Amino acid sequence: QVQLVESGGGLVQPGGSLKLSCAASGFTFSSSWMFWVRQAPGKGLEWISSISFFGGTTYYADSVKGRFGISRDNANNTLYLQMNNLKSDDTAVYYCAKDSRGAVRGQGTQVTVSS
Repeated sequence: QVQLVESGGGLVQPGGSLKLSCAASGFTFSSSWMFWVRQAPGKGLEWISSISFFGGTTYYADSVKGRFGISRDNANNTLYLQMNNLKSDDTAVYYCAKDSRGAVRGQGTQVTVSS
């Protein structure tokens, strides 16, 4: 069955950086667009980024454009999210997902941006 396991979250100061990873299994990773979504406290799921099969096409929500970078390693079935210049509004649980709505997603990793 599909398994998505995120890691790399933590506590970081405003302006700092983190890199999230997502280990995927149970499906053909290289044939799947992949997504990152997040859920801030008290809010619904928010799509933040997408990447095509081989990584040639990427999309970002306006809220993270220019600060976050999505990438993938198909040889190792791993999805990444490089997050730079983090802000307090980025505090959320981050999920990798097989769809932009996050219907099929992992257990998430907590990112807290605070001084």
